[in-house]
Amino acid sequence: MILDVGQIIAQLGKEKGIDKAVIIAAIKEALETAARKKYGMNKILEAIYDLDTGEFEILSFRTATETVVDPDTQMTLEEALVLDPEAQLGDSLGERLSTKDLGRIAAQTARQIIMQKVKDAEREVIYNEFIGRKGEILNGIVQRYERDCLVIDLGKTEAIMPPSEQIPRERYRQGDRIRAYIKDVTKTSRGPEILLSRADPRVILKLFEQEVPEVYEGVVSILSVAREPGFRTKIAVRSRDRDVDPVGACVGMKGSRVQSVVQELRGERIDIIAWDEDPARFVCNALQPAEIIRVLVNESGKSMEVIVPEEQLLLAIGKRGQNVKLASKLVGWHIEVRAEGQVEDALKRAEGLFTKKPQDAPSEVPPPEGLPSETPPAEGMPAEAPPTEGLPSVAPGEASDAGVKEGTDVEAKDAGPSKE
Repeated sequence: MILDVGQIIAQLGKEKGIDKAVIIAAIKEALETAARKKYGMNKILEAIYDLDTGEFEILSFRTATETVVDPDTQMTLEEALVLDPEAQLGDSLGERLSTKDLGRIAAQTARQIIMQKVKDAEREVIYNEFIGRKGEILNGIVQRYERDCLVIDLGKTEAIMPPSEQIPRERYRQGDRIRAYIKDVTKTSRGPEILLSRADPRVILKLFEQEVPEVYEGVVSILSVAREPGFRTKIAVRSRDRDVDPVGACVGMKGSRVQSVVQELRGERIDIIAWDEDPARFVCNALQPAEIIRVLVNESGKSMEVIVPEEQLLLAIGKRGQNVKLASKLVGWHIEVRAEGQVEDALKRAEGLFTKKPQDAPSEVPPPEGLPSETPPAEGMPAEAPPTEGLPSVAPGEASDAGVKEGTDVEAKDAGPSKE
């Protein structure tokens, strides 16, 4: 056997970070497999490690019986007494087998088994280490791109960052340092797979925990995060201590704390908003720096209509709708932004629809000029006045035309003598 096996096992365990017991168990299994190939698969074999000498032994166990049926597992009482003078029927005795006679093929098989067991143990150690660090920010070195996936060296193992977890417009070269969030750790046939992310909203939370002591200690809480990676982020903060301003604590002296986060995210804009229990006030804070005139809340539909001055409309909506979209995610309500002038025009049109008269209603027409309006007859007078004296009588059907003609003639006579 190899000399100083114990020292080699200790050195291997230190390099790989594996417990010595795991390596010893792997070597035992490898020796037992190799011995069965050499001496027979039916034998009861067991590998033993001697801590004092640092050597491995292989023992073949057989039971003492009166009649031997299977020589691989049974022996006579006489054979048992040779091994142990106090042996009795039914005792199981072990015989030492030579490990030097295993042969080259058996030795190669043992070596493969040992390497595989050590590799599996190393993967288990890596998995247990990183599963405990899930949700943390760590540093790595960029190795390469594989099908748009970023491969990052973490020292003991490699991690991947798929395109969906990368920030748009961020490109790295081999050897660049990178900080990323451990999003998930899974076991695969090739070992533990570590998934990193820079686009996850929780990256913002962890970066502020590192930069703002109040957030790390729990005095200031980040209650909500709405993010469009690479462009803009809104966070809602609240303080448990009345003497601590949550927004000021996250911004820092002259913006030093928030600027550190912005630089880490390569210029991504971050809006820090004070959280409020009232959804309407929370929305007003979330749409800053736009000024809000009025907020109409529909609690049943979880929606709000926000009225802003016309000159503030584009500011409230934001570039490509980012401001209102992130505010809606932050609050958890559907938000519609309208200009004040649009709302007034809509109200006027609505009032016009309600005040418009129906088309079928009869309209009152004033009597023609020169004709008396209908008045009730005086008391004691007949319902119809007698014809005017000196005017010819007219049939009832011709009363209207005749009256007009006679009136015209009378007016002409009164006007003066004619030129004829």
